[in-house]
Amino acid sequence: MSEEELAKKKAAAAAKAKAAALAKQKALESGELSEEELAKKKAAAAAKAKAAAAAKAKVAAAAKAKSADVAEQKEEKPSPNQPYLDKYVKVIEQHLGKDVLENAYINRLSKDVPTLVVKKDTYFKVAEFLKYNEQLSFDYLSELHGTDFQTHMEVYVHLYSYKNRQSVALKVKIDRDHPVIDSLVPLWPGANWPECEAYDLLGIRFEGHPQLIRIFLGENWVGYPLRKDYEPYDMEG
Repeated sequence: MSEEELAKKKAAAAAKAKAAALAKQKALESGELSEEELAKKKAAAAAKAKAAAAAKAKVAAAAKAKSADVAEQKEEKPSPNQPYLDKYVKVIEQHLGKDVLENAYINRLSKDVPTLVVKKDTYFKVAEFLKYNEQLSFDYLSELHGTDFQTHMEVYVHLYSYKNRQSVALKVKIDRDHPVIDSLVPLWPGANWPECEAYDLLGIRFEGHPQLIRIFLGENWVGYPLRKDYEPYDMEG
């Protein structure tokens, strides 16, 4: 039973109880019912109302529990991409060891993409492995961007394998005060401009990049606009 239906039934019951009370009062005043009879009827009505309220509460609790069960079942439903993530982790650990990954999970907020979180010093090695390993063959870099989390920065890379028609995301956390990470341009030339953009807007430096330049703001621009603590420089101040 929905909350709206419960509210309607509760209102109807209240109106019925009010009408019955008026009728009993009228009957008492006219002498048709004694005080004892009226008290008995009042007690019976109260017991009936209490039982109805308990029944309604039971129905509402059951509906809430059912809704929670459905939500829990939905949350626990495994991702169709979980086997791919398991495969990537297994192959990487077999060839590179278990200490190259910090975490691996399905990103429910991004189309269930299998996501690998790597250490800073294993970032390039894992990326290279993802491209050249025959079982993985992630030959296309479709996205690369940086994010400022105030406590640290992250570089996010989205890769695609045309051979296997599968996707993977590669993430690495870097120091916010010294945001330096290896460039992926030697592996995927398409990383050139996205890395320049991350440098331009966040100040992330990509070691090994062939020509890391500010592509939007220019080298004389003060600060990095996508940093959380960025304050525009007042040229006239």
